[in-house]
Amino acid sequence: MSTLEIRDLHVTVETEQGAKEILKGVDLRIESGATHAIMGPNGSGKSTLAYSIAGHPKYTVTQGTVTLDGEDVLSMTVDERARAGLFLAMQYPVEVPGVTVSNFLRTAKTAVSGEAPKLRTWVKDVKGAMDNLRMDSSFAERNVNEGFSGGEKKRHEILQMELLQPKIAILDETDSGLDVDALRIVSEGVNRAKAGSDIGVLLITHYTRILRYIKPDHVHVFVDGKVAEEGGPELAERLENEGYDRYLAAAKA
Repeated sequence: MSTLEIRDLHVTVETEQGAKEILKGVDLRIESGATHAIMGPNGSGKSTLAYSIAGHPKYTVTQGTVTLDGEDVLSMTVDERARAGLFLAMQYPVEVPGVTVSNFLRTAKTAVSGEAPKLRTWVKDVKGAMDNLRMDSSFAERNVNEGFSGGEKKRHEILQMELLQPKIAILDETDSGLDVDALRIVSEGVNRAKAGSDIGVLLITHYTRILRYIKPDHVHVFVDGKVAEEGGPELAERLENEGYDRYLAAAKA
């Protein structure tokens, strides 16, 4: 059982006008096997939370703590966070010219596990995961995300998640830019990864459509850098019908 605990997290980002506070005291607890959905309007701080946990240098934590199984995440380097069991699927995955998908995946698995996977087993695992995600085997020899479509990039993110088997996976708007078929395939990949290794998932999204495939145990509404409301799957359905207007009005009051 692993636990990611976030307490009173405050985060700023530098702008032309100086430091701007984005997160204003976030409290969350994500455990193995549970799926937490974070929903909210644009600019509410959802992606800032994801990148702050992962260690993006653009964001400065000014107050609060983030721990994974009691260990201080904020004192770790980015690669130490990955080795500790944190995984981030980015909204806009970056290209890595000169590095093939196969080399990238095996290097990442070696770094996380502390030893290189046995080649024969690894090749089989990679092929099986790619087949499940309907990725052509030729993608293994292409450079990471170079020339990939938006949907192909998202499938590659979930391929990493399936193979690396982190303790906690943070999925930042994985559904953005996906058509109906790609959304279903990517969602099935997340569900397989969860079933295979009891991963805890923090799923950031604007819409409920991905939640029809990946069923949340908990839903958190983010508004103005804070958790405005928490509930179960029924809260997502209410948001689908009502939107965020009442939360935005309360934040301005």
